[in-house]
Amino acid sequence: MKKALVIGAAGFVGDYLIRELNDNGIVAYATKLPHEILVGEFAKVYDLDILDKEAVVNILYEIQPDYIFHLAAQSSVGVAWKNPLLTIDVNIKGSINVMDAVRDLFYKPRLLLIGSGEEYGHIKPEETPISEDNALRPGNIYAATKACQNMIGSIYSKAYDMDLMMVRAFNHIGPGQASLFVVSDFCRQVAEIEKGIREPVIKVGNLAAKRDFTDVRDVVRAYVKLIQVGEAGETYNVGSGNAQEIRQILNKVVAMSDREIRVETDPNKIRPVDVPIIEADITKLNTLTGWKPVIPVEQTIRETLDYWRMNS
Repeated sequence: MKKALVIGAAGFVGDYLIRELNDNGIVAYATKLPHEILVGEFAKVYDLDILDKEAVVNILYEIQPDYIFHLAAQSSVGVAWKNPLLTIDVNIKGSINVMDAVRDLFYKPRLLLIGSGEEYGHIKPEETPISEDNALRPGNIYAATKACQNMIGSIYSKAYDMDLMMVRAFNHIGPGQASLFVVSDFCRQVAEIEKGIREPVIKVGNLAAKRDFTDVRDVVRAYVKLIQVGEAGETYNVGSGNAQEIRQILNKVVAMSDREIRVETDPNKIRPVDVPIIEADITKLNTLTGWKPVIPVEQTIRETLDYWRMNS
């Protein structure tokens, strides 16, 4: 039976990925930071800081996984603007520690590096939907660190003959996501309005931006398929292939509530630089694996709103 290690499993995606591995008959192991909480019902859990390379090596030697998913990241664009050094440390130095640890093993596991659709940055109108071989023009610090991770991963794969694949995951959403992210933020605010703990005003940022939203459960299905059949050194887009205006998402969330809700722009939610549209071309992934998203965005929004109704 195959074994998989999920590095950085306490984040939003980790629990969903562990469940998907279990559903595919793959034994899951997981890491988290010491202060994080991860219930070990479906995986054996270890504490790990990826900035400590020796600790990464020790865990790999103990588990000897066939598959490694590198999820650990500082993944908030907003936090990256406020704390660029932390973002660089975790997303670049931490990733190199993982790659070096894998390179030093006595066998060759398959490693999937998780990147972001934000890496493409300022996409020209004629480039939409964006394919994997398009030029990268990162428009924020988080995107720049993920683009760097991708480039280093490509170099390592070729230079050291590593069985290493990379993804550029576009906006993934679903129940349990932190309210740092736009869909979850809207749902949390509406849930709090319904409970009377917030005035009936929803605070928003740039509603004109268009983003490619995919349910996290579809995303982890793609990850598991790629770790099994992805080609070494290659990058794959994971997204819906259909960008939606943030305003459309907001309207769907508000329509699911019976309250009268006003919308106000919050200057603190406006990014210093915001890319107008990000939309994935998922032909490469679909051709290789047959994967395509199956969960409609309306279902994801409703389930995310219900999550916040229970947890606000």
